[in-house]
Parts: sequence; C-alpha cells; structure tokens
Amino acid sequence: MSFEFSAGAIIYRIEEGRPVFLLLVKDGGEYDIAKGHIEKGETAKMAAEREIMEEAGIRVLFKEGFAKDIRYFFYRKKNRVFKKVKVFLAEADSKNVKISDEHVGYEWADYESVSQKIKFKDMKRVFALAAGYIEKIGLMDDLNRKYGKLPSENGNWGLSSRLVPGEGPLDAKIMLVGQAPGKNEDEKLRPFIGRSGLLLSEALKKAGIRRERCYVTSVVQFFPPKNRMPTEEEVGLCAPFLMQQIEIVNPRWIIALGSLSSSVLAGVEKISEAHGRFVLRGGNKVMPTFHPAAALRFKRIKGLFEEDLSEFAARTGRAENQTGKE
Repeated sequence: MSFEFSAGAIIYRIEEGRPVFLLLVKDGGEYDIAKGHIEKGETAKMAAEREIMEEAGIRVLFKEGFAKDIRYFFYRKKNRVFKKVKVFLAEADSKNVKISDEHVGYEWADYESVSQKIKFKDMKRVFALAAGYIEKIGLMDDLNRKYGKLPSENGNWGLSSRLVPGEGPLDAKIMLVGQAPGKNEDEKLRPFIGRSGLLLSEALKKAGIRRERCYVTSVVQFFPPKNRMPTEEEVGLCAPFLMQQIEIVNPRWIIALGSLSSSVLAGVEKISEAHGRFVLRGGNKVMPTFHPAAALRFKRIKGLFEEDLSEFAARTGRAENQTGKE
C-alpha cells in the first residue's frame, strides 16, 4: 500500500448576505474544489494556497481554525493507495476566476446547489461543516462588534477601550475561559500570550491537548488597569457576551481558569475544593481549575494545575493521540 497527501480549500464569497461556493468542473462534468498534492518542503496550507492560484487564479483569505481531513482508499494498477486530503476554508476577494487546463469550467453555487452537485460523501460532509462555520464567523463578528462598543456606551468605563477577542476554532470541542486580558494581551489583542499564556500552552501540551484546537477567551475581554480584579459591575456587563460566545462555539467542555471564571461558569466559590471536578451548569460540562498566573507564582499550584489538565484529557479522551481523526 502506498500513501498520498493532498491539500485544498473550500472557497467562498458572500453574495447578498449569503455564502456562495466555488466549484471547479472537470472533464466529464464532475465538480470539485481546488486541491492537489503536497510537494516536498510545503506545509498543507502552502500547498492549498499554491493549488488555488494554479487552478483558480484567485486571491483568498484563509479562515483560521477550519481544517478538516478527508481519508479514503483507492486502487491504482492493483496497488492500494491511502489518500489524505486536508481541506481549508478561504474567502475570495473577487468572483473572477481563471481556471487552469485541468478543468473545463467553474461556477459559484449556493450551499443547496453544492449539496446536489458534489457526489463524494466525505466532501459533502466537509461542505456542510464549512457552511456551518461560515455562519459562526458571521455571528461571532457581529457579537465582537457589539462587545467592542461597551466602552463608548458606558460613561464610567474603567477598563481598557480595546477588545481582546477570543481566539481559536469556532467549532472547538474545548473552550478555555480565563479572567481578563493582561498588558501583553491588550497590546497584541490576543488572549493568553504573556507568561501565564506560555505556561498554559506548556501545560496543555504536557497533557496532550493541542491549544490550537481550543477556543480561548475570558470572562472580561478588556484589560483591567494594573491587572486588578474586574468589578462586579464590569463582570455583569461582560459576562452576557461570554455566554453568547459559548452558544456560538457550542463546546463539549469548558475549562474555567481561575476563581472568577469558575464562579461565573460553575458557581464555584473555592477552587481548592472543586478543582479538577466536572460541574454541569446550563447544559455545559465545566471543569474549574487554577489560573495559570497562580501556577506561575506557586509550585504546588502548578503541579495541581497540570494534574487537572492531564485528568481532563484522560477523562474526556482529548489527548492528542486520541484526536487525530477529527
């Protein structure tokens, strides 16, 4: 048996408020996406970008967080071949396409048409996931725009005026929720990228959990000056937006990092008594644990924090070697 690895992308653009997808037409009338072999020295995304330019001649913006695998077997001259195709999602900046000699035509089609034209079952599945993901992108963008207006809408605003948006796949199975951004996060507009973020990434890796597969956010997404604890009023203003994020992402599990997150999401008052345990709140399975900042300061807490994440991975089957087929 031999092995082949390819990459490509589902390309879409928004037309009259709805996504339409690019389908390339092969000789014989079969519909497909832009995809091809991953060449030596290329990453999957590099190969997908090259194939898009070669087969469609169109500029795109890849949507972070969406990457799905299609696996299948076929025979070539009695030799069984295992093929894996990594499929990304990309938004086109134009409807003008320049197809290569490999195809005889193209068309932009809405999802309903795509579901009729695409015949390969696994590709149908990935298109369905892509359509749902695009909807999530729109919902999260709208939510962040509304969330970002809080400082101008509240006269006594005491937090930073810069929203630090959540980060990660919008269909993540795991959501990590901290307290609030720090100074580094406020400057870079990314969650958990300072010292505590580095410790979090290392602890997740040690537990076998890939951070890039998690959605990372905070109860309050504006930097509290001097890293102070957000006030009850500030939490009251921001928490509803967190709940809407949870609804959009719809994770299976939430890891609440620190006392504020554990209180808001799990009703936990003492992490020392509840850490590492699952709490069912509002249909969500929440595991409270210590904040990475506390793990930085205290060796004992760091050990407990790492144990909690390892236990979480073991109990939920989320260790890296158990998620390769997602």
